Amino acid sequence: MGGDQPAEHSGAGASDAAPALAADDLPDGVVVADGDGRVVTFNRMAARLSRVSAANALGRDFRDVLPLHDTDGRDWWKCSDPYGGLRTRTRQPERPLFLADGREILVAARYVRTEPRAQVDRLVVTLRDASHRARGERSRADLVSTVAHELRSPLTSVKGFTATLLGKWERLTDKQKMFMLETVNADADRVTRLITELLSVSRIESGRVEIRKQVVDLAELARTLVAGRVAAGEPADRYRLDVRGPLPELWLDADKIGQIMANLLENGVRHGAGTVTIVIEPYEDGAVVSVRDEGKGIAPDAVPRVFRRFWRTRRRGGTGLGLFIVKGLIEAHGGEITVGRAPSGGAEFRFTVPAGTPEFA
Repeated sequence: MGGDQPAEHSGAGASDAAPALAADDLPDGVVVADGDGRVVTFNRMAARLSRVSAANALGRDFRDVLPLHDTDGRDWWKCSDPYGGLRTRTRQPERPLFLADGREILVAARYVRTEPRAQVDRLVVTLRDASHRARGERSRADLVSTVAHELRSPLTSVKGFTATLLGKWERLTDKQKMFMLETVNADADRVTRLITELLSVSRIESGRVEIRKQVVDLAELARTLVAGRVAAGEPADRYRLDVRGPLPELWLDADKIGQIMANLLENGVRHGAGTVTIVIEPYEDGAVVSVRDEGKGIAPDAVPRVFRRFWRTRRRGGTGLGLFIVKGLIEAHGGEITVGRAPSGGAEFRFTVPAGTPEFA
């Protein structure tokens, strides 16, 4: 195929060899046309993306080598007119265009002039594969679809019960009213949680997670979380805390570490079985926390997907964002998380956190 052939340059001097090698090392396709519109540089990536060999491209008119069209089917080179138009133009920003065979490609251009307002001396075009962009758009579309699905169910319930309450208030018993109001309240909480989790996902993906450090006692934090669950009615013997050895002084974000541990505890209770054990011990210059259950564990083929957005077990508990957020918050602290099989046979989530330093240090 043409993409396997080496790129070539016009001219034959030794000074021409170095630019050709440099162009071939670039990750993007590069096409350079001279003042007459003839291709003088066509690197290896350009050949691969266009499926035109360098030998067939060099010396030809750039429009014949790269026949590009926009989304409306118009000839892009006629629309942009690189060698005509305003002489103050210096570039064309990157945009998606289509090759003759219908493949989408990302194209940007630079107009090189020997002096301001002069004729174009060289046209430099860069080409990039659009498949990554297409995958990103599909991912965003999937996210919107999933969020819409998650919101539709509680909002439908809220709308239905409020309409019933407004239209039939006098005919409903106090027990019926209380049931409907409790359901509306629970569904409103569900929507609020989803929105909060989506905001956390947005901050994680954009790298805007704020870590506000203070000294955190992991063992005491774990005891508080377990006490809260027991106070809510869960049996105390469902949990076991195992603190091994003295821990270093840990400078962490207490709220976010609490969110991480609460999520892993909830995950162990909801999807596991038997006793949920929290093991805390020193690790290198920080600490490691393991949350284990005695259930069936996570299937090996599912392990690579556990920390993805909207991953859920077949039981479909929760929104599927919790573990994605957990991973993001741990990595924002400089730690890492893994999932494997617990000694008792269930799932084990194990995360590390460095000791850290005070923000003012």
